[in-house]
Amino acid sequence: MKITLNPDKQIVKTIQEGLKQKNGHCPCRLEITEDTKCMCKEFRDQIKDPEFEGYCHCLLYYKSNKKED
Repeated sequence: MKITLNPDKQIVKTIQEGLKQKNGHCPCRLEITEDTKCMCKEFRDQIKDPEFEGYCHCLLYYKSNKKED
């Protein structure tokens, strides 16, 4: 498993600016709770799933299941 930032630098910049404005909470979510603090609970739960491969809700992070040599 490997977690990386989205390769699209504009998306990363936009999301990071939103995180700053919301004190580290997901800019894609309306509610401000511990569950929406980046890296949000939804993505942390997805990471635990060995079958999940893909982006977090806001597209900032990507979980890959590819094995590294």
